[in-house]
Amino acid sequence: MGWVAAGDYEIALDGGKVVCRNAAGRRLKSVPAKLADDPAVTGLRQLAEWLERHERQCLADVERWMVRSLPVPLAAVARVWPDPAWQTVLRDLVVTGDDGRVAGFLRDAGPERGLGLVDLDGDTVRITPELVRIPHPVLLEDLEELREFAVELGVEQRARQLFREVWHRPAGTGDGATQVEEYAGGSYKELRFLHGRAAQLGYRVRGGNAVCAVFEDGQIVEARVWVGDYDGYEETETGALVWADAAGRLLELGQVGPVAWSEGMRMAAALYAGRDVEDEERAA
Repeated sequence: MGWVAAGDYEIALDGGKVVCRNAAGRRLKSVPAKLADDPAVTGLRQLAEWLERHERQCLADVERWMVRSLPVPLAAVARVWPDPAWQTVLRDLVVTGDDGRVAGFLRDAGPERGLGLVDLDGDTVRITPELVRIPHPVLLEDLEELREFAVELGVEQRARQLFREVWHRPAGTGDGATQVEEYAGGSYKELRFLHGRAAQLGYRVRGGNAVCAVFEDGQIVEARVWVGDYDGYEETETGALVWADAAGRLLELGQVGPVAWSEGMRMAAALYAGRDVEDEERAA
C-alpha cells in the first residue's frame, strides 16, 4: 500500500477504499471532509471504482469460459496471470488436460513453464497444453470427491466452479415434452421486481423472457423463463422453463445437453426463489 500526499495528510487504497493518515503517521477513521474534492482523493476513488469494475469483468469472463465450455489459449492465461484480479479468479480452478481428464487445481501459469497444478494426489505438477479447459461442474464425474478434496486443501474458488449448484437431467426425460414447470408460478407483486431480480442475477431479459445462453456441442442453446413484458407495476409470476436453438426453435427435453440443462434449471430456481412467499402463505 503506497501513500500519496494530499494536503497535510497522506492517503492510500486499502481493500478498495481510500484511507488517510495524518502527518504523525496515525491512521484516521475516515478521510477528512476538507479533502473530499482534493485531486489526489478523487483520483484514488476513481481508481478504486475502476479496479472494482475490472474485478467483476474478470469474474464474468472466467464464468463465461466455464459455462460456455470455451477453451482458452495457454498464452492468454499466462499473460493475465500476473494481474492480481485475474489471478484471484483463476487460482484453484479445476482444469482438465488434453484427454479431458481432471489434471488438478490451478496454482500458477507462465508462458514458458506452463500451468502449475496441485493434482489429485496432492502433488505439484506442470502441464503445457495449448488450450486451458475449465470444465463446467456438471461435466465432472467425481464432483463430490473433488469438493471434499478441495475442502481438505483449503481451496476457495472465486468463480465457485466446484460449489456451483448443478442439476442433472432425469433419466428417461423425453416423450416430446419441451418445458419444465418445476419452478413456474413464482408470484411477484410487480413485474419490475422480477425483471430486477433477473438483472441482479446477471440474466438478460428479452421479449419477456429471462435468458441464459450456453455454447455446448458446437451450438448455442438458450434457456428461457417467461417473466412478462407488460406494465411494470402489474403482478406477474415466473413461467415454465424452455430451451431453444440458435434459430429460436424449441428443443425437446431429451435434446438438451447437460450444461444447458443445469444452467437453465439454475436460472429458473434462482428466479423462483425470489417470489413473494408471504402471498403464498396467505393463499395456503
